[in-house]
Amino acid sequence: MNLRRLWAVVIKELRQMRRDRVTLAMIVGIPVMQLVLFGYAINLNLRNLDAGIADQARTSASRALVMDMVATGVIRPVLQVDTPEELMQALRQGRISVGVVVPADFERRRFEGREAVQVLVDGSDTVVQSAAVQLAQVPLDGVPVRNDRPLRAGSTAAAGQVSVVAFYNPQRRSAVNIVPGLIGIILTMTMVMFTAVAIVRERERGNMELLIATPLSSSELMIGKVLPYAVIGLIQTSLVLVLGLWLFQVPVRGSVLDVYLVAMLLILANLALGLLISTKARSQFQAMQMTMFVFLPSILLSGFMFPFAGMPRVVQWLAEILPLTHFLRLVRGIMLRGARWWELWPEVLALLAFIVVMMVVAITRFRKRLD
Repeated sequence: MNLRRLWAVVIKELRQMRRDRVTLAMIVGIPVMQLVLFGYAINLNLRNLDAGIADQARTSASRALVMDMVATGVIRPVLQVDTPEELMQALRQGRISVGVVVPADFERRRFEGREAVQVLVDGSDTVVQSAAVQLAQVPLDGVPVRNDRPLRAGSTAAAGQVSVVAFYNPQRRSAVNIVPGLIGIILTMTMVMFTAVAIVRERERGNMELLIATPLSSSELMIGKVLPYAVIGLIQTSLVLVLGLWLFQVPVRGSVLDVYLVAMLLILANLALGLLISTKARSQFQAMQMTMFVFLPSILLSGFMFPFAGMPRVVQWLAEILPLTHFLRLVRGIMLRGARWWELWPEVLALLAFIVVMMVVAITRFRKRLD
């Protein structure tokens, strides 16, 4: 082996990496991104869960109990209602994660040692269930919590005067929470990469110039290129739904049509993002590299792997930009809580806005690059 020739090849590769800004960014950016996300943004110790309060007793003791629960830091009251039915509606719509019900006969129940307070939990997220159990340890004005009764079926509660009842996934099966999210993960990974690579591949082979020479407008060309991938995305959605039901008995409590509707919104959002990447990437390898910069934050910050409520406020604002964040709220709300898409309209509007902005920017950049 000739060390001089070997050294020449090493120098050549280092110089090529230095010229390739995307590769250089990955060498530095990926480790930094993972360190910051796992060290700063990811937090499994949930605090400040959005909660609704239905204090029907409205006594000094009931108000003190609610204040004690808030003092634990687990919940943050964002909604005051009069009835448990209103709390259940808010849970189903995803407006709150926890509901606290204090009945009108709270004082009598408290002194008789019966169940006096009920905590309703959105059990579609098993981490939220675990955090909410801490509320069952709050004593009722000096009356200690009893732990001598067995747990009731369908609830995750410390047996005593404060009970925690989980809805939508009382058995705490992880597949129920993961499978709906997998639809978004698969669509994000495949749609962005397929679109970005497909456009760049046409450019590398010289076909793009031939297409531009036709009477097609830039909008017609780009939309026509991505529509077949929308069909592929719907097929992937169907596969996950069928396999999830068959292998893991994951329920679809809402409308299947609504599931496909919100899946199409995510597909269009990811295709638009892939188009934007394709206007920047110079090769298929660069397109795949840039896709990683989108996919990694999406899987870590969207709430798929780690609880959204445990992230710092600044990181939550960043996660709101990602289409996967809004899709997860939509698909879990529809499949697990039986909500309709119009009840989750803020998430729908967020996806529509993302699609419009990304498509406009991508088409504009496409025209500037290839005119």
